[in-house]
Amino acid sequence: MSLPSPRSVPELRRAVLDGAYGPSPRELTVTSAFWLHHTTRLAGGDVTYRNHYLLLRSGDAFGACSFEADGPPPDLCADASGRTLDELIRHEVPCVGIAALDAYLARVRPHRDTGSAESVILPTGTPEQRARARDAAVAGLLDIAPGARVALIGVVNPLVAAIREQGGVCLPCDFNLRTTQWGDPVTDDMHQVLAEADAVVATGMTLGNGSFDVLLDHCRTRRTPLVVYAQTGSAVARAFLGSGVHALSAEPFPFSQFSADRTALYRYRAAA
Repeated sequence: MSLPSPRSVPELRRAVLDGAYGPSPRELTVTSAFWLHHTTRLAGGDVTYRNHYLLLRSGDAFGACSFEADGPPPDLCADASGRTLDELIRHEVPCVGIAALDAYLARVRPHRDTGSAESVILPTGTPEQRARARDAAVAGLLDIAPGARVALIGVVNPLVAAIREQGGVCLPCDFNLRTTQWGDPVTDDMHQVLAEADAVVATGMTLGNGSFDVLLDHCRTRRTPLVVYAQTGSAVARAFLGSGVHALSAEPFPFSQFSADRTALYRYRAAA
């Protein structure tokens, strides 16, 4: 089956609702919904990372979307379980729609069954060991020319280091951090770093806050390589490979921070 090449998240949503990716989402039900508040401070670190996630399970797949602290309340989960993916993809709360869209795309085309994906096994270990393995897998997607300016949308300190180790100049942007581990200033203005960037590395959390389409349009217009690392909407971001996304690290649930055992993430590269 030939899949569409969407140009935006609303266009992808319409295609899914019209059945372009497989069975109608009206035929698929959400069994379980999870509202998670998660914090992390790795050993030796001085920053506490705070994340909120909505997870929707449909069949053998989970859909995920992170959101800010002022997002939907936990009670939303009671209303989500038992509803069809069609209803939830249309939901007025953005993170619900993204999580449902992710659940649908992950169910009809699981990452583990995708021939174009490279499976990377994150080892059993401590949070620090698993975080290093995850960040190394993401860094392995980077192909940075010496002196290239790389916008990092969603600051993860090991990715700052990886960009520099490859000879790039990191332009960090994040809504919640003000400095990197090394004291570099972090802007919250995505447009500022995009204007200077020769390449872009972005978190899947941009799907949840509505800035993903801005990134896509910018990178397509300027022919700027875009690498996405995604726990949020990993199957949603995959739909844009070759249509704005150059490479993707897709990490479906259970995420590395939620397990001490071996788990997999999946790396994709767009066809040349």
